Amino acid sequence: MSELTRRIAFGVVAAPIALAIVLAGGPALAGLLAVASAIAAWEFFRIARSAGHAPLQDVGCALAGLLPLAVHARFLHLWEPRLSYFAVVLLLLFTVSIWMRGAAGRPLGAVATTVLGVLYTGGLLSFGYAIRYHDYAVGGARLGPVTIAAGGVLLGLPLLLTWATDIGAFFVGRSVGGPKLIPAVSPGKTVSGAIGGVVASVLVTWGYVHFALRPAAQLALSPAGVLVFGVVVSVAAQLGDLVESLLKREAGVKDSSTLLPGHGGVLDRLDSLFFVLPVAHLLLGWLLIPAPR
Repeated sequence: MSELTRRIAFGVVAAPIALAIVLAGGPALAGLLAVASAIAAWEFFRIARSAGHAPLQDVGCALAGLLPLAVHARFLHLWEPRLSYFAVVLLLLFTVSIWMRGAAGRPLGAVATTVLGVLYTGGLLSFGYAIRYHDYAVGGARLGPVTIAAGGVLLGLPLLLTWATDIGAFFVGRSVGGPKLIPAVSPGKTVSGAIGGVVASVLVTWGYVHFALRPAAQLALSPAGVLVFGVVVSVAAQLGDLVESLLKREAGVKDSSTLLPGHGGVLDRLDSLFFVLPVAHLLLGWLLIPAPR
């Protein structure tokens, strides 16, 4: 099969499963984020090793996978995060580096790279769970015999905008061309494509708010809120993509791995979401309003 065929086939299978888990939430969503975080961390550490670093891979992957589960436990009121817990984890990483690295194994770089990988993957993806259970996302809407939770609809907004930005940037960039955006980091991206991604994001934000968020979640964004949210989330998505391109360029690798047919690795597919999810969580706290009746 061609690469495009493999990408389409994988998307046809994976997209409905991911959508069902997003709408279901709870342990299923926490588990999906945990697995994605652990794999993305493994790929991040793979890139780091290619760039000459020596992260504590096994410990880092485990911590990245545990972070979404810890957020899930927090929302179940099973524990309360404290700064001292994170300080102890940092101390444990230094302790592990004594036995696994020693002075000759560059322990400072090993710990720093490990912490960055854990926070970049598991830490940022955990905001997906926080959006799913946002304080404003209460209740839901009936669709036949099924109730669609408001939180699932809310999480769908940044996910859809990430996809819209990618599609808009691809097609406008191909059609219009023009000056390169940052050729030293990603030679294929153009200024016109970046603008096309932003426009697509704003248009999709408007449509999603009116036809999904209002009726299903009883939430809305003002006209100014639609513009701000669409623009900022699109910029965040494109920055996330560029950051991963920068990391891979430093390491001299094309893809983070070959786990996903036609898509490269998990990190390649989720790079934009690492930036989008925390930014969207922050903006939603500022911009969400009850839907006018």
